[in-house]
Amino acid sequence: MRTTSASVYINGNWVAPRSDRLLVVHSPSSTEIVGEVPDANAADIDAAVGAARAAFDHGPWPRMRPDERSDAMRALLRELTDRADELAHVIGTENGTPQRLLRPAQVDNGLDVLRYYVDMAANFEVETWVEGLYSPALVRQEPVGTVAAITPWNVPFFLAMLKVAPALAAGCTVVLKAAPETPLNAYLLAEAAHAAGLPAGVLNVVAAGPEASEALVTHPGIDKIAFTGSTAVGKRIAGLAGAHLKRLTLELGGKSAAIVLDDADLAATVPQLIGVSMSLSGQFCTAQSRILVSRDRYDEAVELYSGIAAELPVGNTFDEGTFIGPLISERQRDRVLDYIEIGKREGAVPVVGGGRPVGLDRGWFVQPTVFRDVNKDMRIAQEEIFGPVVAFIPYTDEEDAISIANDSAFGLHGTVWTADIDRGVEVGRRIRTGTYSVNALSLDPAAPFGGVKNSGLGREMGCEGLAAYLEPKTITVPK
Repeated sequence: MRTTSASVYINGNWVAPRSDRLLVVHSPSSTEIVGEVPDANAADIDAAVGAARAAFDHGPWPRMRPDERSDAMRALLRELTDRADELAHVIGTENGTPQRLLRPAQVDNGLDVLRYYVDMAANFEVETWVEGLYSPALVRQEPVGTVAAITPWNVPFFLAMLKVAPALAAGCTVVLKAAPETPLNAYLLAEAAHAAGLPAGVLNVVAAGPEASEALVTHPGIDKIAFTGSTAVGKRIAGLAGAHLKRLTLELGGKSAAIVLDDADLAATVPQLIGVSMSLSGQFCTAQSRILVSRDRYDEAVELYSGIAAELPVGNTFDEGTFIGPLISERQRDRVLDYIEIGKREGAVPVVGGGRPVGLDRGWFVQPTVFRDVNKDMRIAQEEIFGPVVAFIPYTDEEDAISIANDSAFGLHGTVWTADIDRGVEVGRRIRTGTYSVNALSLDPAAPFGGVKNSGLGREMGCEGLAAYLEPKTITVPK
């Protein structure tokens, strides 16, 4: 499959770009070119923002009743559902996600998020009366304005929906800036929006690199920025947004810790730990890349996990049985390999993996790698690697485990594994993260998701996700 487009989607039409440069999309499995789209420049960004601005200031979308917007979004949901298999195939081609995960991890969860906000918009109350101490007040929830939605390459459609769905439900207009590595699925989203009949300018889609992305962030026509990506870029965006007092939601990096309590059934727990740490080749921000086990059960847990990891099938996206697919790029592969060497130099012991798999000469592959004898202060225990690399860290007791889990610059997600759910919840209360799971790694569209510390600002999903795109307005009246 090779998908080529000579257009960008602005103001409800496919239009010729101002830029004459192309983004070339490569298959991570084969390194072959699979598509080309325009590499938007500052002029394209200006046109997209201008369309979103005009649609917000003068168009019907912000002035519709929420249930009317819900009907329009439901049409978008139908169009995307009809394209679900195509979306899955395109995303697998772009970012190398193994076929078994394409529908559930890359597409279906995004559709669920859109469905959640379609239903929320259908029943949303724009105005409420407050009695007040001095005078009654009408409190209105109004859309924040124009939104720059900037998404990464690892789970592109799902992360786009975390921004686009609540923004549309609130009555905002959107410029979606797709990652240069994975623009093709965003173009499918634009096709669905066009077929669904969204009003012109409500959703505009471009793909671009850092320079044009910065033009989007600083554009005076943008009211809010919603970004998912690295902490370094998030800090840059926060600085730029702060200079212009733009509203901001940031979902950034993570270095999540899975705490295995002594009462956990290791035979049942370890296979699940494989899934929450190695899926998507470890290229997801909530990956449980630090696994904390008591010294009494440490050797047993490492042996069980390593035995499974050593047998995980590594292969191309669409090869049947593949569990570990390629990394997104040669640069990312080399970065992960560098971290593996750093771990060795620091004194951690690679039990399995540690290099490139034999027989996969094409594509950007790294063996699933398991380190033992990891000290909590080592770089492989503190820095986000974004690859199939797991660090096993021993702890002395529950207090020590909680201390190690909290000893991180990040605070996005975490898990605890135990036979006692109540005890797991109590541990979760003491871990400084924005999200936590007991005996699973789960996110739900109805519950807020986001991080603390270097993992971000604000929340996506749930009522909180909608509130991020609303501005409360108070109108007081005499008693």
